[in-house]
Amino acid sequence: MRWQRSWSADRGDLQFGALNTGALNWIGPLLSRFNPRKDPPHVSVDSVSDAASTPDTAQPYRELGLKDDEYARIKEILGRRPTDAELAMYSVMWSEHCSYKSSKVHLKYFGETTTEEMKANMLAGIGENAGVVDVGDGWAVTFKVESHNHPSYVEPYQGAATGVGGIVRDIMAMGARPIAVMDQLRFGAADAPDTRRVLEGIVRGVGGYGNSLGLPNVGGETVFDASYAGNPLLNALCAGVMRVEDMHLAFASGAGNKIILFGARTGLDGIGGVSVLASESFDAKQGRKKLPAVQVGDPFTEKVLIECCLELYAEHLVVGIQDLGGAGLSCATSELAAAGDGGMHIALDRVPLRAEGMTPAEVLSSESQERMCAVVTPENVDKFMAVCAKWDVLATDIGEVTGGTNLQITWNGDTVVDVPPLTVAHEGPVYNRPVERPASQDDLIANTTASLERPVGADALRDTLMTMISSPQLCSRRLITEQYDRYVRGNTVLAEHADAGVVRIDEKTGRGIALATDASGRYTALDPYRGAQLALAEAFRNVATTGATPKAVTNCLNFGSPEDPGVMWQFQQAVRGLADGCATLGIPVTGGNVSFYNQTGATPILPTPVVGVLGVIDDVHRRIPTGIGLEPGETLILLGETHDEFDGSIWSQVVHDHLGGVPPKVDLAREQLLADILTASSRDGLVSAAHDLSEGGLAQTIVEAALAGEAGCRILLPEGTDPFVTLFSESAGRVLVAVPRTEETRFTGMCSARGLPWERIGVADEGSDSIEFQGLFTVPIAELREAYEKTLPALFG
Repeated sequence: MRWQRSWSADRGDLQFGALNTGALNWIGPLLSRFNPRKDPPHVSVDSVSDAASTPDTAQPYRELGLKDDEYARIKEILGRRPTDAELAMYSVMWSEHCSYKSSKVHLKYFGETTTEEMKANMLAGIGENAGVVDVGDGWAVTFKVESHNHPSYVEPYQGAATGVGGIVRDIMAMGARPIAVMDQLRFGAADAPDTRRVLEGIVRGVGGYGNSLGLPNVGGETVFDASYAGNPLLNALCAGVMRVEDMHLAFASGAGNKIILFGARTGLDGIGGVSVLASESFDAKQGRKKLPAVQVGDPFTEKVLIECCLELYAEHLVVGIQDLGGAGLSCATSELAAAGDGGMHIALDRVPLRAEGMTPAEVLSSESQERMCAVVTPENVDKFMAVCAKWDVLATDIGEVTGGTNLQITWNGDTVVDVPPLTVAHEGPVYNRPVERPASQDDLIANTTASLERPVGADALRDTLMTMISSPQLCSRRLITEQYDRYVRGNTVLAEHADAGVVRIDEKTGRGIALATDASGRYTALDPYRGAQLALAEAFRNVATTGATPKAVTNCLNFGSPEDPGVMWQFQQAVRGLADGCATLGIPVTGGNVSFYNQTGATPILPTPVVGVLGVIDDVHRRIPTGIGLEPGETLILLGETHDEFDGSIWSQVVHDHLGGVPPKVDLAREQLLADILTASSRDGLVSAAHDLSEGGLAQTIVEAALAGEAGCRILLPEGTDPFVTLFSESAGRVLVAVPRTEETRFTGMCSARGLPWERIGVADEGSDSIEFQGLFTVPIAELREAYEKTLPALFG
């Protein structure tokens, strides 16, 4: 689903369906009320035009998510009442999820702040299924992150699995081979009763689908916070690679060209999901009871579909292509037609079904997985079908491009849809919803950490370190990540213990890409503008920490109800913060996803803008790992400046259950300088390890780097500094690097010459079995590892 050809929406979020595809979910009876399952199984255009006097109340458009004025506008466009099939199409395509009617007015700011220079290497951007970036040597990379939040609460395994499947098909639709996935997960409190059910199912779903596709999961993030109870976030990223000339777009052009539906059969999966459910919050009283089940994904069908698509592309048999996800055929047909140069005719009764008695409205609204829609010239149809047959992929000619202007859909010879496709796909309602800074924001900002008790003395600092690293917020995620295959296909260069995943895309040259995703709902709640920029800065920094050069951004904006003026203020500020930040860094936003209505009852989640950054590295052999101790006697150097910044920190959450104040400052010019120095250091072999500082501060970074390298170290904190601030502050723009002794002078000289602050804070000792904070305390590596590793297994088995 694309917004006005200007914002790439997700075809995954809120795709609810029936686990038993032979049974209707709750939206099915709604459609059947005005289209009963008996002869005739539809209402035709002709019969509707004669029934204009029928009261509007006879049609349950309100229950399909349409407002009175929206329904009136549909009648005005058509000059008559819509048929049941047309009503189904407009209701899903004009939903919040598909039309972006509440966010369009703010999202346009991305375009306003993107310069031609920023777009120089962008081959496809906002408005396509996924962004595409030229990464050099004739290679192009497409990547995108999308949400599948509510389904992952209702039915965690299938919700997560189909979320992965949906984003993978977006990448396929651009003409690329998917090569890697990542996930951003948000759950309620780790010890909350329902968190175990949700976490176990979602993690199994992410791993089960991605592993079966043979895609390495190269990174992500897992966060626990009570805000997400009843509304977990599953944001999935996928990246794919292709030659520049092989890029494909979604459009239907050329009168007489055929429309071929291929992949799985169409069932009763997820009917109405994007319209009725994606545009509503969960009700705290009704909870899961009102919701239908989530559609079932089949990764093995999708794996065959990937290989089939790649052969079709290689044989040049496709004019345009669109995957089917949210809104199903309603989306695919209207989007293809709207992006083309003519009309389209679809014979809906030709669609292969897996459920009996489906009506036209249900066929159009079904969100059955693993389906694609291609535009093929008549002379290539036989070749197209032959390739599909080779891969045992069901393919059916369901229509053709016409010389007219309308999208016309017939059912057993009767016309059930006759609409201008632009009005369905791109000309939905646009709302300027009230935007108001919440009255509570001042109190939230005033409630700083200044009055919170801080640890004083060696014993208190040691206890704080052990408490922090063993907390659900900062402990090892091995229980989760070990369920994912990180190295399948053999091109993963960095994944475990890494700030960003690095994947080789060209075996001959060693060219590769780095991917990182980050977010901070806590910082964004305190200051949405700065919080979004802090997420951008961290993802940018994480990519640079591997030695790669950041090139492009994708995002997934997870917020509460747009009907809440306070939520819209958070959204507006986050969009502006992210757009302004990208302009400062000089990298474009290539596309994204908005997920609203993330709340149960009246309580929204923490505003969570997830930012993904793509980087390029010309030779993966020079990537920078995380673990220290790889070189004898490495010097440990802290890059950047540390300030007393604890508002919104993990320390304030873990130790004091506190959220308030002002988040750390962000200096994007400094982030760019830091990235440039890391890239140069990688190229010149000046740095043997690097790890960024974020949640938990320097102490957390040192522990993770030591455990990753299985080496001890001696840390000497700078004289005259507060040990607590030095160890636990979350100031942005900082990286811990390990520098070979032979390169220390060159490296520090470069930092000084370019104005990057640095501090020598210790030395790695591969022969040591402990971390010694000189003058304070010493902790054995074994004790740290036990504390770091034990928490999630104890909670989730």
